[in-house]
Amino acid sequence: MARVGVVSYRLGGVDGVSVEAAKWVGALRALGHEVVTVAGEGTADRLVGGLSYRDAGPVDEAALARALEGCDLVVVENLVSLPLNPRAVEATYEVLRDRAALFRHHDLPWQRPGGADAPPPRTGPRWRHVTINELSRAGLAERGVEATTLYNAFDLDPPPGERRATRERLGVGEERVALMPSRAIARKNVPGALALSEALGATLWILGPPEDGYDAELARLVERSAVAVRQGRPPGVGVADAYAACDLVVVASTWEGFGNPVLESVAHRRPLAVHPYPVLAEITATGLAFFDLADVEGVAAELDRPDLARREANLSVARAHFDLADLPYRLAPLVGDLLATSR
Repeated sequence: MARVGVVSYRLGGVDGVSVEAAKWVGALRALGHEVVTVAGEGTADRLVGGLSYRDAGPVDEAALARALEGCDLVVVENLVSLPLNPRAVEATYEVLRDRAALFRHHDLPWQRPGGADAPPPRTGPRWRHVTINELSRAGLAERGVEATTLYNAFDLDPPPGERRATRERLGVGEERVALMPSRAIARKNVPGALALSEALGATLWILGPPEDGYDAELARLVERSAVAVRQGRPPGVGVADAYAACDLVVVASTWEGFGNPVLESVAHRRPLAVHPYPVLAEITATGLAFFDLADVEGVAAELDRPDLARREANLSVARAHFDLADLPYRLAPLVGDLLATSR
């Protein structure tokens, strides 16, 4: 088997890139490969100075090269996709020159405000590109970059969480709880989640922290909110506990590269109210069905009289298209093709 490096701005966190990178690490190991993780921050086998998206200083390119020494293949998780740290991007391209590399793109610059004129990722004879949605694959194709789409995969039989104990730790009683299982940043549309919670008379629980300078805006929204708001995870509360404790999952985002909470809501058998962000159409094209964020009447009816058959139907569809157990088999041909260029 091979030695595979996985490199990103940060790893080991609760952000979508970190979560999905960890799934690929697990799949690569299931295929028998040795994996070493490398990042600028977070939790990884090797941390490299200057590689984080927050860093403004030089990149320790020699340390990056040493961290990836002996790797037959390097998987780059979103690091070159967004120009968050141009020095880190350049260092990564340089270290991977003439090496087998798989660039996985969770977001691309033209999908963000002000990024329409950004150049696409570079190509090379031993480089391949993967997107997590067809919209991104088509966008790369328009810019001369060939890519393969591999949708995110999910554990569809997650461990059960603790509902009663979690609600006690959260400080809620019998009231409805709407869970926003994400960070608080502008594109997550906290106002939309607050509006639905107010219409339902529900407490809104924002699971992740504010990031990207959204702290003051979040504080202002919470202060002016007509509904109770809980923020963060109490000590000892895991993600499964959060889903068990809530009555409804809310994804109000205007943009997601994929939207992991959409499938997580299916896995945890919770109803979902979601804003129709562009990539959602690809997910629902498989047959999954959710409530629109604006359908207050429909969501309220579901909370009063849960349609359990609908939830089980969603789960069956998810098993056919997004099952984490299938990830090694989906990943094997792409990895095998690249490893062949290393021999």
